Amino acid sequence: MAKNPGGRDEVADVLIIGAGASGSVAAAHLAKAGFSVVCLEQGRKIDASEYFGDKPEWEVTSQKQWHPNPNVRDLDTDYPINTDESDVNPLMYNAVGGSTILYAAHWQRFIPSDFRVKTMDGIADDWPFTYEDLAPFYDQMEEEMGVSGLSGDPAYPAGKAPPLPPLPINKIGRKAAEGMNKLGWHWWPSPNSIPSKPYRGRNACVRRGTCLTGCPEKAKASMDLVYWPDAIADGARLITGARVSKIETNEQGLATGAIYVDRSGRERRQRANVVIMCANSIGTTRLLLLSATGKASNGLGNSSGLLGRNLMMHPYAAVNGLFDEPMESWLGPSGQVIHSMEFAESDPSRGFLRGGKWQVMPSGGPLGLRAGYSGKALDDAWGANFHKNTLRTFGRSFEWGIIAEDLPEYENRVVLDSTLTDSDGIPSPKILYRNAENTRKLLDFHVARAREAMEAAGAIEISHTSLMRDCGWHLMGTARMGNDPETSVVDQWCRSHDVPNLYIMDGSTFVTSSSANPTATITAIALRATKHMIANRRNQEVAA
Repeated sequence: MAKNPGGRDEVADVLIIGAGASGSVAAAHLAKAGFSVVCLEQGRKIDASEYFGDKPEWEVTSQKQWHPNPNVRDLDTDYPINTDESDVNPLMYNAVGGSTILYAAHWQRFIPSDFRVKTMDGIADDWPFTYEDLAPFYDQMEEEMGVSGLSGDPAYPAGKAPPLPPLPINKIGRKAAEGMNKLGWHWWPSPNSIPSKPYRGRNACVRRGTCLTGCPEKAKASMDLVYWPDAIADGARLITGARVSKIETNEQGLATGAIYVDRSGRERRQRANVVIMCANSIGTTRLLLLSATGKASNGLGNSSGLLGRNLMMHPYAAVNGLFDEPMESWLGPSGQVIHSMEFAESDPSRGFLRGGKWQVMPSGGPLGLRAGYSGKALDDAWGANFHKNTLRTFGRSFEWGIIAEDLPEYENRVVLDSTLTDSDGIPSPKILYRNAENTRKLLDFHVARAREAMEAAGAIEISHTSLMRDCGWHLMGTARMGNDPETSVVDQWCRSHDVPNLYIMDGSTFVTSSSANPTATITAIALRATKHMIANRRNQEVAA
């Protein structure tokens, strides 16, 4: 195998589309195993000095440059998304590291029942593997990412402890825990892929609380820091500014590489023996639909007709409590300090199925944690009201965030828009997504319970948002995995049923969504699939 392809006409062993969470894991492990790897990333490499988290203008820049909604951010590296028929806006970031540049670094595993929803509740489908099958890969990912956490959480099976001790739960975590203890409800110090002390060349968290706009300390485990230095040292070639327009196939229907447009506007071709899609549930679906051929007129790898279907985005509600004492609620991490799985399992007596995960998050700076992507106008918060409200509330509140398990719905999907394109004229995606009745009932129940938790903790004022419009961080389900090619797009090893040398390793493959943040599971599945690919390299079918 060629360790490092010398030019764009050479055939790479593996071509990866997307340098985000799953693409980075695959690239690093494949390169280390001796594969020649090329990764096409439409974004650019960002230096930590560009982040504003350590600068006075931090909150203002979050309104635009570092906004998680690509339609608001509107950078050259983004593509527009039609959300006119969606209840939720999808959030993402295009760069080396993908959305881990802006994620809060919650590193939560799914619970065992999440993989057996059909068996447990008679709805949706079971995954083609179990929690126990994935557990060793969860363990390895926690080690590689440098997860800080506390072992022994009773919501999970006993297992290997995270490699680092937990981050402080701060005053807001202790106050929230008081309320939960009064009610007898589960809570636990949260696992985060943020080091509580220096780890493998990364700095310890300084608790600045600006994780959602990039970490200027180089502490948070974004994939550009964790994987790409080693991947490149091992021979992987990373091409940035590469906007892929099509996956190419030969007459036998095997993938042969991809066509992309560079930032000079030139169309280029990268050939490869194997193609791995890691562009998130929207980007991957878009490219496979754009790659339709005469033999695959509904999209590449779509004989089941399910490509783009069953989109899940984790509807999110928030309950905010104000307290009559200083809470230092600007302190980081900006993600979870404690979490609760009290209502994560199904209980049909509640009038709905499946559950939700809760997390305590700080309220942030004067503009507030949600100012950048709440979807609400800020006009009434400026001027005299701004100063008045800031004096009364700053540093005295926190949020119980609620992630609702999103069941797969056939009509929730990604399609190609008929008129909207990106700056290179490539058709953009359109999202068709509505919350089901089960989701609405689930959110109502959880909001009511979280208000009880705030009351028990002593909040003097409580407000809530039943559904946050800008909450679609967790993109899942549009190319589901399964054993039957008629009811799934890929098998349990993330390989296309239709195209033997095409893989999908991002959240597209999810059968159900859990209520836990998905990045830990996305990467564990990618690691499992990559190791299987390495072990079976001699049996891999490729184009002649």
